[in-house]
Amino acid sequence: MCKPGTSYTVGDMSVSLIEKIKAAALVDIKQKIIKEEVLKTPQKLSLTQTTNKIIAIGSSTGGTEALDYFFRSLPAQTPGILVVQHMPEHFTKSFAERLNSKSAIEVKEAQDGDSLIPSKALIAPGNKHMVLRRSGARYYVQVGEGPLVCRQRPSVDVLFKSVAKYAGKNAVGVILTGMGADGAKGLLAMKNEGSLTIAQNEESCIVFGMPKEAIKAGAVDYIEPLQNIPGKSLWCAEQ
Repeated sequence: MCKPGTSYTVGDMSVSLIEKIKAAALVDIKQKIIKEEVLKTPQKLSLTQTTNKIIAIGSSTGGTEALDYFFRSLPAQTPGILVVQHMPEHFTKSFAERLNSKSAIEVKEAQDGDSLIPSKALIAPGNKHMVLRRSGARYYVQVGEGPLVCRQRPSVDVLFKSVAKYAGKNAVGVILTGMGADGAKGLLAMKNEGSLTIAQNEESCIVFGMPKEAIKAGAVDYIEPLQNIPGKSLWCAEQ
């Protein structure tokens, strides 16, 4: 509405009306362009990365040195990795920190509910079992107490059986140097669910107990020296 006392000609009003129509049309065009750009922009389904493949590792006597070599040999891009190393409570955190300082990927002591994502490794805490769980596309771990399995807590069998159940053919199982038979039954469960499996050979083991029992159980696809296992694990994950 015009202010009182202001005079406008018919021509002025026509020009003003035309400019308003043009401006309105330009606004409509800009809004349409913005809407189209928003629709074309890929939308993230989740702020949490997920891992498609999993490498699960079990070790005991001599395993700290074997895992040190394994993690130093990895590239920056890997599947998510889960590790059970027989070790007393309070020692696993510093061990994970030491591996993290030498590795191109993140390595940490697992906490209950931790997500498993690419290029991240979770080490089972001493005196607690670690199991894999899945919710939709998200893999995560549960950490807690429970009875000893194969006289161990954490137990490799407990981890491997959970990986067999929730990851199946999307997982790789690795059994490294160690005393006893922990991991043999779990590795066989993984193999039966379609996982590829690897055992460290006798010549490179400090103690050949755990790999030997897994081989005897028919749970192993490949027997490799330690220096081949990082590369072989990644190769298996790509199959």
